[in-house]
Amino acid sequence: MKRRLLRGSLAPPENDSRSLLDAQRRDLPGEATMRRYRDDDEVDVCVVGAGAGGSVLAQRLARRGWSVVVLEAGPFWHPDRDWVSDEAGSHHLYWTERRVIGGTDPVELGKNNSGRGVGGSMVHFAGYVPRFHPSDFCTRTLDGVGADWPLRYPELAAHYERVELELPVAGQHWPWGDPHDYPHAPHPVSQAAQVVWRGAERLGIRMRVGPVAIVNGTFGNRPHCIYRGFCLQGCKVGAKASPLVTHLPDALAHGAEIRADCMASRVVLDSSGRASGVSYFARGELAERRQRARLVALACYSIETPRLLLNSAAPGFPGGLCNNEDQVGRYVMVQGATQSAGRFPDELRMYKGPPPEVSSEDFYETDPGRGFARGFSIQTVSPLPIGWAEHVAAEGHWGRGLREYMRDYNHWTTVGVLNEFLPQAENRVTLADDRDAHGLPVARFDHGLGENDRANQEYSGRIARHILEAAGAQDVLTIRRYAHLIGGARMGTAPDHSVVDRWQRTWAVENLYIADGSVCPTQGSANPALTIMALASRLAEHLAGRPPAA
Repeated sequence: MKRRLLRGSLAPPENDSRSLLDAQRRDLPGEATMRRYRDDDEVDVCVVGAGAGGSVLAQRLARRGWSVVVLEAGPFWHPDRDWVSDEAGSHHLYWTERRVIGGTDPVELGKNNSGRGVGGSMVHFAGYVPRFHPSDFCTRTLDGVGADWPLRYPELAAHYERVELELPVAGQHWPWGDPHDYPHAPHPVSQAAQVVWRGAERLGIRMRVGPVAIVNGTFGNRPHCIYRGFCLQGCKVGAKASPLVTHLPDALAHGAEIRADCMASRVVLDSSGRASGVSYFARGELAERRQRARLVALACYSIETPRLLLNSAAPGFPGGLCNNEDQVGRYVMVQGATQSAGRFPDELRMYKGPPPEVSSEDFYETDPGRGFARGFSIQTVSPLPIGWAEHVAAEGHWGRGLREYMRDYNHWTTVGVLNEFLPQAENRVTLADDRDAHGLPVARFDHGLGENDRANQEYSGRIARHILEAAGAQDVLTIRRYAHLIGGARMGTAPDHSVVDRWQRTWAVENLYIADGSVCPTQGSANPALTIMALASRLAEHLAGRPPAA
């Protein structure tokens, strides 16, 4: 009751990032004055990756007095200089280095599922942060598909709540999964989202506003959202959450070092088989360097974490580190992300406001009557002009037709779905023959859809179209696409079917942990960022109860 009455004014515990931010500048405070370790300093933990998982882990452990070095392949971002209100001008925020894709249904890698730089892909994510449902942790038991996690929802519930307060999250009371409230009140709903809500309501589909990790009001030195519509290009205002503003200021204030422009090349083992550090290439240097550490945590996400493990072959691990059971890189999942756009007589200007404004999880759980297991979520999305052109071109419109659709942009609104695709061992990351600028083999990702996935995708696409038609759409365009990445180093109860245990510690190397979405055995129909952060928070709490050298 107290939290409900004080919503928006409560400060998160043990995280002062909101107050450490400069009210006049958008740069990461503490970058110039942070502690600097030498390579031969044996730090308590070396974290690889400064995204959702790595940043939370670094902040939590630095708070507890651990010496922390975070290696990040990309640069420090200076929002006033580096982020622009332009789609093409934001291309540098994405991981665009070469990767090889294949399989029967190859997945494009880049702006929609990969980030590069301090803050990771949350710098350019849409800000949508729903929780996983309790059922996501036991789909094998409940529905006979997927895999059961070696932990259950209640073990993450408190961490979900804490991270929601730190971001903070704005939204209406959430009736699905584990019903709960959010720290900030919901944002106002644009005319474009109201149209979608009206169509859903006519079909008996419940909709809610949020949840988005975007400040509604002020939060310390973070300002209110101004609804400029460029969330996917980096929030120049600082209203949208990313580790750059939510966790790294506090981490630096407590002695962590974020070593940017440093590409990790391999995890190094000592003679006893324990991780002793990480080798890396610093920008502009030809020689490989090595940071010593008592514990190593990988947080490079579902393509680069398996790649790093496979590139870390060592005595006893000829096929890649922790890969003697041939599990590294397997069970990588994406979500189906079909989007349908509807044309209406009035100007809607769908770009005004957060990309996800209203959403529904009415179709999240398994319904045997649909003919497939598990489900999907629904949310409004708002492609900007280049993204809109991709929609139009996908329907075969070029030349004069394409130009006319572009001129008509402000009359359209868009509904997106997120399908839960099931884990398959053949959907995996391996090493390609191609090499990057450092001479390291690049990742290859092979992906194919199962019959359950296709049935889910087809059904959800019809629902999205029905919503627009019920709202009175004059024309509907649909584009098939994928979003998000999960898996590749999943957790389990034994090494013959997983890479890490329930505490995200690798089975094969006792002081090597994985703190990103690659550990997730299933993905649900929810965007994964919040769950990745909650898992990292849980891992930090576990590690904090042990001495750093353990």
